[in-house]
Amino acid sequence: MKRKLLAATAVACVGAAWALDALAQAKPETLVKQRQAAMTLQGKYFGPLAGMAQGKLPYDASIVQRNAGYLDVLDKLPWDGFDPRTRDVKSAALPAIWNEPAKFREAQERLQSEVSRLVSASKGGDEGAVKAQIGALGKACGNCHENFREKQ
Repeated sequence: MKRKLLAATAVACVGAAWALDALAQAKPETLVKQRQAAMTLQGKYFGPLAGMAQGKLPYDASIVQRNAGYLDVLDKLPWDGFDPRTRDVKSAALPAIWNEPAKFREAQERLQSEVSRLVSASKGGDEGAVKAQIGALGKACGNCHENFREKQ
């Protein structure tokens, strides 16, 4: 009797673990929405920095430092949303994301590296260095969009 109870318990545990794993996986549509939301927030906090670097907005070191900090968090959020299961979900993502994963990963790492450099520059107080780094970050964003996003 104990063996049957033990076997039934083991089967129930394995089944429960499998069910929880299946429920924990986000739907592809949800992953796309999450990555798009993270990218939208990146644009929100990068936009004023680009405006400052281009002289369209007055330079404000406190906003630069704050937005650089936000970008340092946001630059890590969208990437798990580029799951292969999202390949067929309508979005601006190009097939190159899945066809050239090493190149896509390199673009992610470049973005994160440029954001880290911006965080460091924003703490240094050199407006010229900060503006140059904002430009470098903009190029990293643009490069990724050029290669992995449909033209808007």
